[in-house]
Amino acid sequence: MPRTPKLKPYTIPELLPEFEAFYGPRAWYSRNEPMRELAITILAQHTSDTNAERAFGLLWARYGDWQAIADAPVEDIVETIRTGGLAQQKGPRIKGVLQEIHRRLGSYDLWPLKERGFDGALEFLTTLNGIGPKTARCVLVFSLGIPAIPVDTHVHRVALRLGLLPPKMAADPAHPVIERMVPLEDRYRFHVYLIEHGRGVCRAISPRCGECPLHERCPHYASLLKAKPQQPRSKAKAGATRRALAPPPAESVAG
Repeated sequence: MPRTPKLKPYTIPELLPEFEAFYGPRAWYSRNEPMRELAITILAQHTSDTNAERAFGLLWARYGDWQAIADAPVEDIVETIRTGGLAQQKGPRIKGVLQEIHRRLGSYDLWPLKERGFDGALEFLTTLNGIGPKTARCVLVFSLGIPAIPVDTHVHRVALRLGLLPPKMAADPAHPVIERMVPLEDRYRFHVYLIEHGRGVCRAISPRCGECPLHERCPHYASLLKAKPQQPRSKAKAGATRRALAPPPAESVAG
């Protein structure tokens, strides 16, 4: 019996045009000034972007000034952002980060971090209490325009499934691994593509493999096909499983 050819996963240069053909081009833009981006990203930890934006809106409507937030009683901050979730942790974190930034810089202006480059800006942000590699990189890439790839749950899941990361590698140590793979000029769009793919197609539960343009060389898809027939089930059910995993006709693939 001839051996099945070994699957050759996609490389980054191969993935980028595939994603662009599927999702279209993605050009960088600064979505927030950096201090606002940092605060919203803290609020977004373990909740949705919508909840984080709502909580920040309430915070800014009440205080309207970074200094006022830094001076406010922490229990008042907590109460203001309660709808965003985990307010007991995020309230003291935001207050402490603001105080530390002002102590170091003499202001709440983070734009000068851009002059420090990737390493300097990342070091400054990750040495603030409660700011990890993902949150710091969100400020770098989405506000300051410093090429970085924040590894959130979607980026982490898709990268693991595509074989870009070693199996079981956690998200935090994955940051430099992925960034070494991706050229500086491609980091923003690659990150955005992985986010979109993780949310819409390569979902945590019930991934839509039949709609994925990468299924032919995806290690995760191959493992699903290999594993399903081994389960004790009738031939009819096994056939139905393969049909569910199979890609749809070309004319019905989202593009």
